[in-house]
Amino acid sequence: MEEKVLQELAELKALTLLAAKNTLTLDDVVLLYGFSRSTIYKMTSAKAIPHYRRGKMLFFDKAELDQWAKANRINTEDEAQQAALAYCLGK
Repeated sequence: MEEKVLQELAELKALTLLAAKNTLTLDDVVLLYGFSRSTIYKMTSAKAIPHYRRGKMLFFDKAELDQWAKANRINTEDEAQQAALAYCLGK
């Protein structure tokens, strides 16, 4: 039980430190977004996630990742109904 609490405290500390960083490493992205390392490597290879490479090192801009993560917003049911109503009234 004590080990679990200590592990959670360590993760909380790491997340708090990430809040102050603008440039993230691969391990930072794993911790922040919950992707596995292999998934991130696959996404960078497919150029599906914004990243930078310096030699063998990967870096990520936190603002770019936030924008990327929010790129495909799904409308709520109310928003979809309002859009449908506006479309119907416009025709």
